Parts: sequence; structure tokens; C-alpha cells
Amino acid sequence: QVQLVESGGGLVQAGGSLRLSCAVSGSTFSRYAVNWYRQAPGKQRDLVAVITNTGETTYTDSGKGRFTISRDNTRDTAYLEMNNLKPEDTAVYYCNMKLGIWAQDYWGQGTQVTVSS
Repeated sequence: QVQLVESGGGLVQAGGSLRLSCAVSGSTFSRYAVNWYRQAPGKQRDLVAVITNTGETTYTDSGKGRFTISRDNTRDTAYLEMNNLKPEDTAVYYCNMKLGIWAQDYWGQGTQVTVSS
């Protein structure tokens, strides 16, 4: 059974940093891309960053320049380093993988990030 477990969220002041982790079990982690999404209250879930199985990274405007996605295949864990956080970064952050030939979606439970001004 595939499980994704996020951690590392919390309350931080504007300008601060957080490092989110996504620990994955039950899949061949190294073969698949990992995606980070976020969802603010009353808004849709938006993609923030992607890291492919080969380590290539892509960022949307939400994360470009301040966020860094990475992965450690020896630990089956992906990370999202967030710097210079702003109040508009407040959201629940989710990691996601699309597995198998049908690209089935797997989600973690999410971790809350709150940035105070």
C-alpha cells in the first residue's frame, strides 16, 4: 500500500523559512516524479514544484525563486525548502505522486503552513 506522509509545516513569520518533507512507502520511489501542491482556504489546489525521477525540477510562479524541491532516493523522501515566506504562502501543502501505467494519483494528508505578517 502506497503512503505519502508530509511533515515540517508550522507557523512562521514573514521572511522565515520552512523545510517540508514527504516520506513515501510502498512504491519504487526512485522511478517516479514527485509533485508538491498547495491549497489555500477557499481556493483550488495548485501545483508548486515538480522533481522528476532523474532530478530535473520545475517550478510554477508560486514557487519560483524562493522554493527548492529535492529528493533523496536513499530515504524515499522528497523535500520542499521554502525561503522568504510571505503571508500569501499560507496553505496546506501536499505531496503527490502519479504511479503506474495509469498514473494513479496518490496524496499525502497535507501539512499546514501559516505565515504571519
